[in-house]
Amino acid sequence: MLKVNMLRTILYRWLWLGLFIGPVSAGVIYTWVDENGVTHYSQQAPQQESIKTSKLYSEDLEQAKVGFIAPIKKAEPTSEANELEKSAALIKEKDAKQAKSICESAKHNLEILTTHTKLIRQTSESGESVAMTEEDRQASIAQQQERIKLFCDKK
Repeated sequence: MLKVNMLRTILYRWLWLGLFIGPVSAGVIYTWVDENGVTHYSQQAPQQESIKTSKLYSEDLEQAKVGFIAPIKKAEPTSEANELEKSAALIKEKDAKQAKSICESAKHNLEILTTHTKLIRQTSESGESVAMTEEDRQASIAQQQERIKLFCDKK
């Protein structure tokens, strides 16, 4: 029993020593550029004396965030949007019935797109039925909202 306790004590001491030795072993990192222009990083100094080295200390290095890309703000298509607004205003001015029809169609399509997730559409080229992907559905929702904004009267 005494040997088991003594063995356990020794094991615990080695465990604690192992836990505390890790941060101490992190030390100097040497950086240098060789004659080919390649940058090297090592924990050992380069063997050539003529190479200029700089020292980095591992505890001073900050780890970069992994897996995060900052969102990029999209440029607003102002000229294209202005053209759409002008053509919509022209249609509303010349043919109010057509503008009202486009508005009602867009509202109906938006209602269908937002209430159902599994939709089938026909391709314009061959006329065959194809299941709509979620990306297609979201793009169609944005398109119908734009049509509503352009052709429906704001009340």
